[in-house]
Amino acid sequence: MEITIAESAGFCFGVNRAVDLVNSLVSDGVAVSTLGPIIHNRQVVDELAGRGVTVVDEPSMAEHDRTLVIRSHGVGRDVYSFFQKENIKYVDATCPFVAKIHRIVSKQSDGGDVILIAGDRQHPEIQGIIGHCSSTAYTFQNEQELILLTEKYPFLKDCSVCVVSQTTFDVKEWKKCLEIFKKLYTKAKFFDTICNATSKRQIDAYELAKVSDAMIVIGGHHSSNTNKLYNICKKSCDRTFLIETAAELEHISFRGDDKIGITAGASTPTSIIKEVLDRMSVKSGEVVENTAEQNFEEMLEESLKNLNTNDKVHGTVVSIEPNAVYVDLDRKQTGYIPANELSNDPTVKPEDVVKVGDELELLIMRTNDQEGMIMLSKKRVDATKGWDVFEKALEDEEILKGTVTEVVKGGVIVVCNNIRVFVPASQATASRNDSLEELVKTEVEFRLLEINRQRRRAVGSIRSVLKEKAKAAKEAFWSTVEVGKKYTGTVKSLTSYGAFVDIGGVDGMVHISELSWSRIKHPSEVVNVGDTVEVFVKGIDTEKGNISLGYRKEEDNPWNKFISNYNVGDVVDVTIDGMSTFGAFAVIIPGVKGLIHISQIANRRIEKPQDELQVGQVVKAKITEINDEKKRVSLSIKALLNDEEPAVEEPVEETAE
Repeated sequence: MEITIAESAGFCFGVNRAVDLVNSLVSDGVAVSTLGPIIHNRQVVDELAGRGVTVVDEPSMAEHDRTLVIRSHGVGRDVYSFFQKENIKYVDATCPFVAKIHRIVSKQSDGGDVILIAGDRQHPEIQGIIGHCSSTAYTFQNEQELILLTEKYPFLKDCSVCVVSQTTFDVKEWKKCLEIFKKLYTKAKFFDTICNATSKRQIDAYELAKVSDAMIVIGGHHSSNTNKLYNICKKSCDRTFLIETAAELEHISFRGDDKIGITAGASTPTSIIKEVLDRMSVKSGEVVENTAEQNFEEMLEESLKNLNTNDKVHGTVVSIEPNAVYVDLDRKQTGYIPANELSNDPTVKPEDVVKVGDELELLIMRTNDQEGMIMLSKKRVDATKGWDVFEKALEDEEILKGTVTEVVKGGVIVVCNNIRVFVPASQATASRNDSLEELVKTEVEFRLLEINRQRRRAVGSIRSVLKEKAKAAKEAFWSTVEVGKKYTGTVKSLTSYGAFVDIGGVDGMVHISELSWSRIKHPSEVVNVGDTVEVFVKGIDTEKGNISLGYRKEEDNPWNKFISNYNVGDVVDVTIDGMSTFGAFAVIIPGVKGLIHISQIANRRIEKPQDELQVGQVVKAKITEINDEKKRVSLSIKALLNDEEPAVEEPVEETAE
């Protein structure tokens, strides 16, 4: 007789995590209650009861002197609110895969979506999911119920709906339901929330049942996922038996069966699986022969064998949470990578580092027993590889790239190849006056100054790369610079007499008179430090290494605009801008002024311009002269006054008749 154990049989991560949490609390001397049985397995619940763990069926039954554990199925939002209101101490053991569904339906229902859930409405996991919906939620258990639901509520087909499933939902049934949704529902959003471990367990059980003469499904009679496994196996193997303990084997005969398959639900501890295997070895005097290369115990132990700290393993990312990433290690243990073991950059989010489905090489940090969790590290494996790169880079004086993650005492931290490199402040910027904070979250180039692999210490220099680049840029600049050449530069500093602009490793100066066609008092009226500006070379002093730059553009020259649009004899509105003893200055257009001589202000003699005019006053004046060479304009108000004087009639001399 050949016995085969399904590869993914037994405890799932979420259930294991919840049971371990309760055991840990009890070991620490905490009085514990669970909201409902922590697991759908009577033997485990009885064992915990022997350690003083009580079960409460309703939140209102929680006792203030005990810590309440929320089981892996999760609860609705109102339960959390009740605990907080009543000051009930609780620990949340909700499976991360279930918690993910809570977040999905909460977000989508708050956005107005109708929620459709594939699963058993009476199951505590489904009740918890519904408890996170702020809009209407409907459930269906199979393809037929979905069709009936659609017929009963035809308006759903035109609604914006969000579709999720119970984590233990039948994978094949889910695919059938998806076909219906795709045909009938035009505004449906699908979220595949079947647990990866559940999916694998169901597929493994189905494939094993197809080639077995008899199939044993081990698990609680009231366990939802165990009953689904039983139904899946029953479809392929008529002689499928659901048992809770090895004692139930007494009533089953396997005489004549050549191949027997064994699987177990997510709530089945390894000890019960072993007990079933032991009982099958010698049952009712029947000697069971194992035709496999290993006996049953060895097969199981191989599947469940412990991994040791500092071992390297390969795993596939199955879920990403804010504080951890969960990994399928293709064995009984479920691995998790704490967020701080993903990357040496504390600012990155887990989803920025890995994606679901990624295959990773990982280092074991800590492992529990064969039914426990394994804490893993990605950054330490990456760092090990990174030190090899660093050693070669130091030897070759190679330039590396990294991201500045934080400012620390005495310098900054640059993360490269998942290794934290300390860069002293004196080596972090081109100038000691430059801000270190501005480097945070920027990519920089640096060289390694020293490394100590044993102490995991690396020191680098950003400045050495910057100085080298600046030197190369200067050499390139001086080999190509010429008067009239245009550059795009950055304003580095301002003085009272001009602005200094970096035009590619070399600073040139724009004199204040070259910044604007209008008279300005300070360069800050036109440009600011950090501005990107277009400039051109006006002069070069190679001996002193000085460059004078121009900024204002000829096409913006207000005199050219004036010459193009105004002529002698034109009457214009001008604004009085200033006074002198010999006349008043008036703005014709911005940047161009004209002089109204004191003799041209009025048609009578005046002592001073202020007798007739005031600064800011707008008056009409005639352009009487334009001197293009000296760029001067003469204006006259008097000319307009004379033009307006009426003609004087000559008197008619009367004669006597």
